[in-house]
Amino acid sequence: MSVSAGAEALILAAAETTSQGLVRVAGGAAAAWAAPRPGNARSEDALLVLPLAPDTAVLAIADGMGGLPGGGTAAARAIAALTAAVEEGLAAGTPLQTSILDGIDRANASVLSMGTGAATTLAVAELAGGQVRAYNVGDSEVMVFGQRGRLKLRTLSHSPVGFALQAGLVDHEEALHHEDRHIVSNFVGSRDMRIEVGSALRLGPMDTVVVCSDGLVDNLRLQEISAIMSSGPLDRQLEALARCAVARMTGAEGAVPAPDGQPSKPDDLSLIAFRPHPGRAVTRRLPPPRQMPLGDTQWGDGKADPA
Repeated sequence: MSVSAGAEALILAAAETTSQGLVRVAGGAAAAWAAPRPGNARSEDALLVLPLAPDTAVLAIADGMGGLPGGGTAAARAIAALTAAVEEGLAAGTPLQTSILDGIDRANASVLSMGTGAATTLAVAELAGGQVRAYNVGDSEVMVFGQRGRLKLRTLSHSPVGFALQAGLVDHEEALHHEDRHIVSNFVGSRDMRIEVGSALRLGPMDTVVVCSDGLVDNLRLQEISAIMSSGPLDRQLEALARCAVARMTGAEGAVPAPDGQPSKPDDLSLIAFRPHPGRAVTRRLPPPRQMPLGDTQWGDGKADPA
């Protein structure tokens, strides 16, 4: 898979082990992490880091919905459809926002065509000209943190608990432990799917964009995420974030509750973090341009295109 900038996309789907990547993208750096739920053989998440131009890229995470057949395939199809639409739009000179919206529509059609009731969430961050714009369907999220961890943007979770939180009917702590936390009211694979599109946000040099599946936000409080992402090298921060979330998940195994009322929900975990100016420590570890690691498309069934 290639794009006009000559760089390859990083796509991870149906991960069987923990996978990590650090890539040059949009004039900065992106770190990625994907792992299946502790104790499970394969993740039902899929993620994408797609470079398009020196200052332009698309980041996306799809989280196949558990409890439904073919969640992992739905997530992989969603990422494949989004990638194809954006690459075709780039070649045709179509505005990136239009291509992303087309890609999400194509993703919905592809998942619906499975005819199995499969579904997935989808969160997308458009990076262009030093700005970020978020798109989301479901409860995967896009967040932006300032240099000192101040939250500058967070997408709304499309769920009864997410809407109750927005309305002030529950607080963040109540939302973390709510019995309906697992219910999602909007998803790819529905004839009633709707796409939430945010306004463009100008990024500061040390701002950090985080795209994540709900395996992160169901296990760590927002202030914990902010604290971890507020200092240190980007890839090390993301690894610390992931390991902290996995530790919470592991604490929930068996009948013993998490200590001190900590949130704990075992789940697949997929994360992407981007920073416009990642600093010297990260820059030294970045591969040369046009030689990104994990460039080959990785699908769980060994096929190059799950559609």
